[in-house]
Amino acid sequence: MSNKDQAPLVYVKARDATRFATEMLKGQGVKSEDASTVAGCLVEADLRGVQTHGMSRLPIYVKRLEKGLVNAKPNMKVVKPVSACASLDGDNGLGFLVGIRAISEAMTMAEKSGVGVVGVYNSNHFGMAATYLLRAIQAGFFAFVFTNAAKSMPPWGGREGLFGTSPFAAGAPAGKLPSFVLDMSPAVAARGKIRLAEKRGESIPEGYALDENGTSTIDPTAALRGVVLPIGGYKGSGLSMLMEILSGVFTGANFGGDVPDQYTVWDRPQNVGHFFMALKPGIFVTEKGFRDRMDVLVSRIKKNPLAIGFDEIFMPGEIESCLEVERRQKGIPYMKSDVDLLAELASEYDVEKMPYRKD
Repeated sequence: MSNKDQAPLVYVKARDATRFATEMLKGQGVKSEDASTVAGCLVEADLRGVQTHGMSRLPIYVKRLEKGLVNAKPNMKVVKPVSACASLDGDNGLGFLVGIRAISEAMTMAEKSGVGVVGVYNSNHFGMAATYLLRAIQAGFFAFVFTNAAKSMPPWGGREGLFGTSPFAAGAPAGKLPSFVLDMSPAVAARGKIRLAEKRGESIPEGYALDENGTSTIDPTAALRGVVLPIGGYKGSGLSMLMEILSGVFTGANFGGDVPDQYTVWDRPQNVGHFFMALKPGIFVTEKGFRDRMDVLVSRIKKNPLAIGFDEIFMPGEIESCLEVERRQKGIPYMKSDVDLLAELASEYDVEKMPYRKD
């Protein structure tokens, strides 16, 4: 595609996007501190290039808050059946607030016991899974973060959606070298990519999706009526099952296709489930020893002889981290059409529009 055919971009400063999202959420009764927290999570996703989970999601959160399908002021409750495990009732709050409370509880237990596990129910979509990994890594913990979601992917061999494209996410701190931040979908391609292809009038590659009849398709419109496919066939399907078990079956949340789609179901809350685990690096070796050993591993990974066509080996999350630094300086690029939609939202709710600049 030539540059002249690409959608025009505009640039927004992170602080302006955060202010805008904060005011939008406060307008729906979310407490100022909580609104700022959620806004920060959305902008963090955009800064790291995960724009399917950033400001583009704000309108749906606002709409569900307005309709009372998400609790603006949740009273979350924690029950600890054993010393290193907790069950968190999110009280149907915004998933970001529930997730941050959960990873905080997991780290508190891990600090004392070496490990902390939190199972969450009665939550909602919690955005980018790396949001919680980064907080754990910054505090010096190794973490796993799983969630379930509305159905959009079948088990391997099936043709109807049963699992969400729930991320497999894990993170570990290093010393002086880049940390390990893995946040990946078990689907071959996110539905957001398919929506973009449809918008541009492009086809999608073979193997991305099935149509509603279970036939492989390169037509994005047919794909959106059907299902996306798991990475690695039965292997990706197995990962999705694991996350469904840990996040849904294990926690007491909805599971197995029962999580409502936040975009299409307007008569009940989602009751999304999450699973958080924090590990203290100093359990088996000292914390410094762990970080030093991580640096050795990362160094060996990055020094591996390059395959043809590659200039560098990156750690999972490293590209996103570099992108965040760049975007904090230059601004976050958004399609002008998306900023215009947010401007319409601002007018509807009498909030100051988000300023931007053209390149």
